Amino acid sequence: MILLTVVPTFAQAGELIVIITPSHDNPFFKAEADIAQARAEALGYQTLVLVHDDDANLQDQHFDVAISQGAAAIILDNAGADASVASIQRAKDAGIPTFLIDREINASGVAAVQLVSNNYQGAVLGGELFVQLMGESGKYVELLGRETDTNAHIRSQGYNDVIADFPDMELVAQQTANWSQTEAFDVMETIIQANPDIQGVIAGNDTMAL
Repeated sequence: MILLTVVPTFAQAGELIVIITPSHDNPFFKAEADIAQARAEALGYQTLVLVHDDDANLQDQHFDVAISQGAAAIILDNAGADASVASIQRAKDAGIPTFLIDREINASGVAAVQLVSNNYQGAVLGGELFVQLMGESGKYVELLGRETDTNAHIRSQGYNDVIADFPDMELVAQQTANWSQTEAFDVMETIIQANPDIQGVIAGNDTMAL
């Protein structure tokens, strides 16, 4: 998926901001791309918005485009903490800084900046509220984000570090839904058929919970 917006006043190489995110089917990723695009254009840049669909190879191709067009910078919500390092380094070697948003990578000194939230702390707080709403007991399901996304693992760890202290909380199913509302619906339909007495669901993002 490619969305191109041009600000006519600027047309030379080096005045382009390339924005690369996961699928815009997820409203969170669409929002971050839209906000980055609007801000870049307000500053007078051309923008090229690309979607990698959590495919590191596709993301690498998008970096090829950014480098070939002499982008001024890349704004990236990456397709893998390890798989993205080489692409970001390649852009750096070409003189193009990469600004990471939402997801970090497992390397320092490669990206220009990593702007990420404390997913573990947020998950701990969410886990505490979930346990409270469950009355500290009952059967529940956990829906996980995409397996290649570091944030999915961090959030799950935060939830489970809290819930583990409550022995009457029983996890009956734990399954990925890849951050997708549609996939989560299908997954839950199957789980509920096998476990009709579920009392709660905790998910890696609000989209899956809906």
